[in-house]
Amino acid sequence: MCYNKSGDFVDYTIIGFYPIVYKRKMKSHVVSLTVLLLFFARPLFSFDLTDGIDTLSGLFGDAYIDQNEGTTIFRSLNIPVGGRTESLATAYTGLADDISFFDYNPAASAILDNTEIAVFHNAWIGDSAMETVAGTRRKGNMGMGAQLKCFYVPFSEYNLYGERVASSYYSETSVTANIAYNFFAGYYFKGLAVGANVRGSWRNMPDYTDNQTDEIISGSGLEQSALAFMADVGIMLRFNLAKPFASREPNLRIGLALNNAGFALTGFGNGVQLDDALPTRLAAGISYRIAPPLLFTAEFRKPLNMQDFSASGTWSAGGGIEAQITRFFAVSGGFLLQGASPRISLGSSFDLKGVQLSVCYTFDATSSANPVNHISLGAKLRLGDQGRAERQKQIDALYTEGLEYYSIGNLEKAITLWEQALTLDKRFDPAIDGIKAAKKSLELYQHIADIQSLD
Repeated sequence: MCYNKSGDFVDYTIIGFYPIVYKRKMKSHVVSLTVLLLFFARPLFSFDLTDGIDTLSGLFGDAYIDQNEGTTIFRSLNIPVGGRTESLATAYTGLADDISFFDYNPAASAILDNTEIAVFHNAWIGDSAMETVAGTRRKGNMGMGAQLKCFYVPFSEYNLYGERVASSYYSETSVTANIAYNFFAGYYFKGLAVGANVRGSWRNMPDYTDNQTDEIISGSGLEQSALAFMADVGIMLRFNLAKPFASREPNLRIGLALNNAGFALTGFGNGVQLDDALPTRLAAGISYRIAPPLLFTAEFRKPLNMQDFSASGTWSAGGGIEAQITRFFAVSGGFLLQGASPRISLGSSFDLKGVQLSVCYTFDATSSANPVNHISLGAKLRLGDQGRAERQKQIDALYTEGLEYYSIGNLEKAITLWEQALTLDKRFDPAIDGIKAAKKSLELYQHIADIQSLD
């Protein structure tokens, strides 16, 4: 990052990684020459992010400006928790395949592969930040989880002489509980996942001072603090569509969710009253895996003002791409159009022995192109699948052994093995179909035997 003589922002450039391998005895001037070459080559790759963002924003003129933006409260509920979801431009309602589902689609806990716990950090604009910790667990077709997140920004008050007389933090803290269930789940039809969140949020406004005495007024912040209660509901469908590769996991997901529907109360200590509307939204999303290493996501959202529908915000839409470069490393990027301020996100994730680390950088016209602004980080720990994979191996082994007996005509033994498989998974459709076919064959054999016998 550098500035010209007038103080204007010129560029912030990342040219990439240049692996240099050299022996310890390599002369220092060779290394110095390499550094100089990179330094003088830097302008060839330079670009002005500020001008680029302004140009991009200019493409979406006044027609995309949301006249109702900022009229709802608890805006931190719209801030991404960080990491992979933000790198996909938060187009996550139709994907929701990890613990980040809480803020997008509550149905997802019922279809996650693993028990997970995670921590996230999001360095937002204006020295603000979001910290999140979450955990989720699935048992059979039921999922559950909890999330705690806190948004905070420094709060300072100055008197008429420019002296700081109060210093604290403005914060919004939310606690969420989740439960979901995957109905009708089987081998062919993966089920209809339905879930809900219940959430309580507290807005903490620091006490401020008296203009005359500069003394902090005890309880003054409490009058402007607020308590909110809300709920999310969501559904998720998974199935195959034009799938060019072999996998039991469907390559297409469709999700629908209603988020942050509820109310808020304020005026504590001076007459409790209903506060402004919450940032409720309706979202529809889709994700499609065209190949095992390549994933596309897209989402459409419509804000809803539950107190005055005519004051609802303008729609927004976004999409993302994730490419699995190696078994343990993936890169992702996304574009989100929200109002006249488009956002572009770039990120990556790294998996190592059940731990996934993710990082994302997002820039838009609402913030400066500062490398420490709009950075989000995530660390996720996978704690196993509660034995589901091992149980599936047992089911597959029983089903395969049953096929072997079926092929040699031992239908009774095949039925016995497939019934054992169903004790482990009562909706394992291949075993159900196999039992039906074997019983029909036995009935046919018996019928043939009956007509060939003499009374």
